[in-house]
Amino acid sequence: MRYGLYLQDDFSLRDSIKYVQYAEMRGFESVWQAESRLARDAIVPMAAYLSHTTRIKVGSGVINHWTHNAAAIAMTFLTLDDLAPDRVMCGLGTWWEPIAQKVGVNRTKPLLAMREVVQGVRALLSGQRVTYRGEFVQLDDVMLDVIHGRREPRQVPIYIGATAQRMVALAGEIADGVLLNFFVSPAYNREAMDELERGLKQAGRSIDSVDRPQLIVCSVDPDRVKALNRARRVVTQYLVQQPKLMRACGVRQELLDELAQVLTWNATPAQIEDAMRLVPDDVVQLITASGSADEVRAKVQDYITSGATCAVLYPIGDDVRYMIDVFADRYVS
Repeated sequence: MRYGLYLQDDFSLRDSIKYVQYAEMRGFESVWQAESRLARDAIVPMAAYLSHTTRIKVGSGVINHWTHNAAAIAMTFLTLDDLAPDRVMCGLGTWWEPIAQKVGVNRTKPLLAMREVVQGVRALLSGQRVTYRGEFVQLDDVMLDVIHGRREPRQVPIYIGATAQRMVALAGEIADGVLLNFFVSPAYNREAMDELERGLKQAGRSIDSVDRPQLIVCSVDPDRVKALNRARRVVTQYLVQQPKLMRACGVRQELLDELAQVLTWNATPAQIEDAMRLVPDDVVQLITASGSADEVRAKVQDYITSGATCAVLYPIGDDVRYMIDVFADRYVS
């Protein structure tokens, strides 16, 4: 079993560094830092984690490729690789609405844009002098201009953060890995594996050539009711925000309709509490690993059985060390 830690902006950066150090000590393989909303950049925390650890791999989970162009992405990850050679992973995503539109980004042709960015970044990190004439990526006889330091090609794997099935297929065709999104069911991932195979076939690649880490929301507590209620809060809001995806994961339309009547875009805490009462335990556990230690271990195993190669755990609650221990004690110690 391979385990990673997923961090957003739930904790201070200083506390996050301590959690990453603890995950490394307990045998976790990786940490992935989100670029969450307009709250926390991914690159600065990644540099902090790399400078305070010696072994654990650090990935962006994910940065968007609209506000970071291909040349800037390549330069950034070259710099991170200078800080910690061969421990850096580049996760790219297409961002989300309504944030993109609110800051002036028009996310047209996301598949083509992702293809061009991955190809451009990879070519630059390989040390080539690159000319690329794309619709979204324009490079005119440029290369990473390393004068002082390591000039060799950099081995930075590129992951595509994917929820939509066509993006999963693209990852199978061109990426080193696909970072599978959270708040999906194992059944949804089994369908995603079919799309991944389609992309692999297009490129003549095998399934073993593409890493498949899976983001998993994890709420674990000796008191399983407490664990389920912590997860229920975030699940309730996500059900309203992503009804199409939730239907694809097997959530009943009747529940989604009922929640839409209770929750608005800027829901108050009282509205969220009212809506939470409508969401049963089985729905919470459908798209998260929540409950007792045995329950969350079993659910994580379901994701691995459904095609994931590494469980990247997103802790819900303040006791991150306990969540790490639940997995490290059983599989690492």
